[in-house]
Amino acid sequence: MTTILIPTDFSHNAMHAIKYALQLYKCERTDFYFLHAYADEVYGPFKENGGKSIEKQKEITRINVDQALKNTIAELTEKYHNPKHSFEAVSSFESLVDAVNDFANQINVDLLIMGTQGKTADKKITFGSHTVQVFKYVSCPVLAVPENYEYQQPKKILFPTDYMLPYKRRELKLLNTLAAEFKSEVHCLYISNFEDLSLRQIDNKRFLQESLPDAYLFYERTPVKNKGEAIMEYIFEKNINLLVMVKARHSFLEDMLYRSTVDDIGLHPKIPFMVMQNLPR
Repeated sequence: MTTILIPTDFSHNAMHAIKYALQLYKCERTDFYFLHAYADEVYGPFKENGGKSIEKQKEITRINVDQALKNTIAELTEKYHNPKHSFEAVSSFESLVDAVNDFANQINVDLLIMGTQGKTADKKITFGSHTVQVFKYVSCPVLAVPENYEYQQPKKILFPTDYMLPYKRRELKLLNTLAAEFKSEVHCLYISNFEDLSLRQIDNKRFLQESLPDAYLFYERTPVKNKGEAIMEYIFEKNINLLVMVKARHSFLEDMLYRSTVDDIGLHPKIPFMVMQNLPR
């Protein structure tokens, strides 16, 4: 049984991510949890709520959120009935990141799926602020789905790597399961001017190969340049359906996430983007 957590703010973007998730796991027995964290909604309007107490505001918001989650599940059950899927609602009086981490640890979430934008979508940026916060701070893998992306099976997966990290087996198992389901190619892209690998890199490359037995692996190298642009070029040239990267200390992805703006880095994927956390769980 696969466990998928989907944060929702009840926007069009959130529903688009939900529909993508239902198609991606169409043939697998899957528990879907729809989460809405509403602490910001309570504290945000408090100064203008006509003198209501925090507890009163909290109770009103909780009732509205629970009803909205109930309506979402009713709509999905009617439109996308699948005997392999179960739906559950979760409302949490926390910030989004805290709610996700608490729940992910509580039920051992395999993957979090969300939109790249929320209600206040800014077409000029690639990832909304909530998505970036989730990429940075949650402890489980995250798959972000662009609003305008029409579902395609992830037949071609791009996995940029410098072979310097001993990746975690659980994260690679998730990637291997996807590759097995769709008989996918996984393109390991090494951005370097040097063909030769160190002993450490060779060991990690071998571990990667052993951990992805069900994927059709391709090993590619491209010269050093702007890494974001190199990744984007490869996505376009090879018609890639899914971009997968690992967040670890001093990695390219960490550098991207901790800049003042993600878009400085030149990475603007128009395809689903999975961030795997290289953390023990």
